[in-house]
Amino acid sequence: MIARIAGAVTRGTLVALVVAMPSLLLAGYMSDTSEMVVLIAILAGVLTFAEYNTDFPSFIEFRDAPPVNRIRFIALFVMFSSLSLAAKHQFEPTAITGLVHHIGGLIGRFADFPFSPVRLVLLLLPEGTAEQTINSVRIAAGVTYTTAVVSVLIFLFSVRVLGWPISSGAFNVWVNLPLFDPTTGGDVVHRLQRDGRINIIVGFLLPFIFPALIKIASEIVDPISLDSPLTVIWCLSAWAFLPASMVMRGIAISRISDLIREKRRRVYASAESMQAA
Repeated sequence: MIARIAGAVTRGTLVALVVAMPSLLLAGYMSDTSEMVVLIAILAGVLTFAEYNTDFPSFIEFRDAPPVNRIRFIALFVMFSSLSLAAKHQFEPTAITGLVHHIGGLIGRFADFPFSPVRLVLLLLPEGTAEQTINSVRIAAGVTYTTAVVSVLIFLFSVRVLGWPISSGAFNVWVNLPLFDPTTGGDVVHRLQRDGRINIIVGFLLPFIFPALIKIASEIVDPISLDSPLTVIWCLSAWAFLPASMVMRGIAISRISDLIREKRRRVYASAESMQAA
């Protein structure tokens, strides 16, 4: 029990620190840092602690099936930390912020090609936008999208090469998929396959769809201003992180459906061999 509580406290603290990281690193340079970020960080930490401190799952999926949530956490940490340091470079240049800003600029220019998600984000900026704002948005979009793609590839490697989730031990569907009800909606395998494909397709398309939806909405309401570094960090991290999470969830669910189908096949083959004997 002590180990479980310690693990839950550690996870909750790390999640709270990551959520508050942009505001903490830019606290002395931004006037729009509010207590709302602190409240969100505390809430995220408390919810994470409550989820990992109980035997009964609630809403966090793949709780006991690493490295799904670990990859998500590291991806979000990389997004927030790199974008915060790159934004801090314009206020307090140091060797570290300069290195992160330079690498982010290279990634942004590499990812900014016609019809790419990064180019679509840049097209949202109104005419006459300052060059500094364009560069900051390009860096943020390039870094977050590249991080999201790399995180998906790492998880795909763990599934295809390392044999997730079998390599982590027995997989409990109820604990790791608390929002999935296996008793309704027809065959479990077909439902998992359908949900997995939907998550992969939607997650792949969202980085392209979000800019188009924002462009359409800007004709009706005032668009979100990307002049603030904190706004850029939060918006573009969400733009890349949420689709990547959906793709990883789709890959994981598809893998689980394959395992259930293989187990059924082995059970049926064993039953037929016993009958034949």
